[in-house]
Amino acid sequence: MTDVSDGVLHTLFRSEQGGHEQVVLCQDRASGLKAVIALHSTALGPALGGTRFYPYATEEEAVADALNLARGMSYKNALAGLDHGGGKAVIIGDPGKDKTEELLLAYGRFVASLGGRYVTACDVGTYVADMDVVARECRWTTGRSPENGGAGDSSVLTAFGVYQGMRASAQHLWGDPSLRGRRIGVAGVGKVGHHLVDHLRKEGAEVVITDVREDAVRRVLDRHPQGVTAVADTGALIRTEGLDVYAPCALGGALNDDSVPALTAAVVCGAANNQLAHPGVEKDLADRGILYAPDYVVNAGGVIQVADELHGFDFDRCRAKAAKIFDTTLAIFARAKSDGIPPAAAADRIAEQRMAEARASR
Repeated sequence: MTDVSDGVLHTLFRSEQGGHEQVVLCQDRASGLKAVIALHSTALGPALGGTRFYPYATEEEAVADALNLARGMSYKNALAGLDHGGGKAVIIGDPGKDKTEELLLAYGRFVASLGGRYVTACDVGTYVADMDVVARECRWTTGRSPENGGAGDSSVLTAFGVYQGMRASAQHLWGDPSLRGRRIGVAGVGKVGHHLVDHLRKEGAEVVITDVREDAVRRVLDRHPQGVTAVADTGALIRTEGLDVYAPCALGGALNDDSVPALTAAVVCGAANNQLAHPGVEKDLADRGILYAPDYVVNAGGVIQVADELHGFDFDRCRAKAAKIFDTTLAIFARAKSDGIPPAAAADRIAEQRMAEARASR
């Protein structure tokens, strides 16, 4: 445990964070590790969620992100039909400079100390090779390499699930799931985004991309010399004329008071977690007539894969489960329409019902 500032305590106990079961603040001075592990719910089973390695400006910011991400994992796992609750970990630091084998091993020991209440995996700033290191100290680690008994890169099925959610959005809005001829903007073409572009181009969609890293943009343009164009930044992307779908695939908070009024797309469906910057953004989207496919529903392909790894990974079985994101997304849109609420609220209701039933059965 590390020292807890008043600001961190305030963040931990804010009521709007959603009543987390446990939050562990981790510090290993020898390796320089400073991390937060947040468990939101274990009603459906051990909490499952990735490890984010990011240079947060403050400890309060890191705690807030861990809490939000953990809550999102509870809802994601519930709607994906998994027997897992929600948890998330964040490591404070620059992964390009601060990540070491010693630090990852120390982190693994902290996860192991929870005795299986939390199962960790990859997220922003961590990779399969990192999970192989963590697993040396913690058997509750997934997202490992095939050489070490894992399933490998989960971004493949994450992208596939987002693609299915996008198809469901097209079916709901335009009466046809095909994305052929649609113009789709992808913000962030890293681990997940570049796979998503592959699916879209294979179906014949026109794709506009952006990323803060020039090498990521260049990789996609080199792979797809036709049908893909790039713009300078996300601000330019969301204002692109003729955009049918906007896919945020980078960090959270993409849908906010500045971006929503500027959106030209009719649909938002992307891989980023926690896309809604604050409560009420979903209503702003609905008021503008923009269909929002809840992020934690459509980006669940990756967690479906890492959960399956715990029981002996089978790619075809996972892909079949991820394909059901199409049906789940349609069911959420139908519930939203019948209840007269935005899709994000409808998804929350369905997830909360499953968690409540699980708690009651105990």
